[in-house]
Amino acid sequence: MEKGIKETHFNFPNQKGFYKGKVRDVYIFEDKLAVVATDRISAFDVVLPKPIPYKGQVLNQIAARFLKATADLVPNWVTATPHPYVTIGKKCEPFKVEMVIRGYLAGHAAREYKAGKRSICGVSLPEGLAENDKLPHPIITPTTKASEGHDEDISKEAILAQGIVSQEDYEVLEKYTHALFAKGSEMAKEMGLILVDTKYEFGKYGDQILLIDEIHTPDSSRYFYADKYDEYQKAGLAQKQLSKEFVRQWLIINGFQGKEGQSVPEMKDEFIEEISNRYIELYENIIGEPFVKSAYTDLEGSIEKAILENI
Repeated sequence: MEKGIKETHFNFPNQKGFYKGKVRDVYIFEDKLAVVATDRISAFDVVLPKPIPYKGQVLNQIAARFLKATADLVPNWVTATPHPYVTIGKKCEPFKVEMVIRGYLAGHAAREYKAGKRSICGVSLPEGLAENDKLPHPIITPTTKASEGHDEDISKEAILAQGIVSQEDYEVLEKYTHALFAKGSEMAKEMGLILVDTKYEFGKYGDQILLIDEIHTPDSSRYFYADKYDEYQKAGLAQKQLSKEFVRQWLIINGFQGKEGQSVPEMKDEFIEEISNRYIELYENIIGEPFVKSAYTDLEGSIEKAILENI
């Protein structure tokens, strides 16, 4: 099995800084960023010990496709995607919130609802919902964007009251979030999928608000298969998901939710290969094309060359 690319250590001419995110290595220049989507995987805001082969390529190529497809709706940060693992774009000042939007009661929202909560991020939910039910309409449930540790749920009212985002800017973020979710849902439907929930990040480039980071990938989004959705809901069966929720569920079963004192369970090669195959499955289902694996022979060299030619 391929080992995957866990991290990069480049040093470019005119480089101003470097930021290592949970998944991405970000090389910072005067007015642009070069972002490498590594094969790292995180869950519960913890980076797991072993990389997942081809995961970074899957994320980068799906995001590139959706960013291009939505550029007429919402301007974004990308200027080039010169390599399967690399995106080059404008250096923006990020808003310190993530705009999470949900069309169905799944994942974190379902766990909160099951625990008895009927309001998430200041948004009221009706009684009588079952896990994975479609919501009456898509809801935005923002989170804080933590530099370290866990992102936290926050309401629109708290965001405005704390001055995290101005009202004028927040209204734009809301409009963009709904437009992107509608487009993503439409594109998913064409491929026989349901876009369940997702998150978007935005930043400012001068006075312009741009969509940044990735969109509609298995790390930022959750998908169900549309053909079996109604049948499984009526029978009370778990929906087959195309997301990394199955990794979270495996961790929960094995006693890990990122809480103090908990240790990440050992991830054997067979499970890592299963995760890799799931990511490739999502790519092929959402893009509708066979996935072409990048050669791992001198992968770092080809990444470095692609960045050098585009900075």
